[in-house]
Amino acid sequence: MKEHTLSTVFRVYESPEELPDSDRELLGVARQSLLNSYSPYSNFKVGAAVRFSNGEMLGGSNYENASYPMCICAEQSVLAAAASRYPEEKVMAIAVTIRNPRKVIGQPAAPCGACRQVICETERKNGQTMRVILQGETGPVYVFDKGLDLLPLGFDGGFL
Repeated sequence: MKEHTLSTVFRVYESPEELPDSDRELLGVARQSLLNSYSPYSNFKVGAAVRFSNGEMLGGSNYENASYPMCICAEQSVLAAAASRYPEEKVMAIAVTIRNPRKVIGQPAAPCGACRQVICETERKNGQTMRVILQGETGPVYVFDKGLDLLPLGFDGGFL
């Protein structure tokens, strides 16, 4: 038997003001996208935004359904829209933020497993990594250099 260790490295910024301008701006678009969240059942709002290789940005939000498995996460929403609207542009970064009107969440919420898989698939499609920027409603900002940092040993087309 061999034992292996997986580790993830990410940076923690105490506030968005410490971020590079481009990351702070992208996080702002994600925060603005919270306003478009359709979340009548959970009231858990998620906003996401992507920045393309040409500098353009696009936001998206979660879209709930009374049949919970039919819900669409903000990360999947914005990445699908990005691929549909700008198929030639590479996604350089994604920012995700959350809001729960019942309580202030002062820490980042990491994307769900399905969203992590979609982030990694987008990296594979684009042939490059993308920054992942996460923040709660308040508090610190976590920045990962690549989606695979969120999904070590991820499933990919090499298995098919």
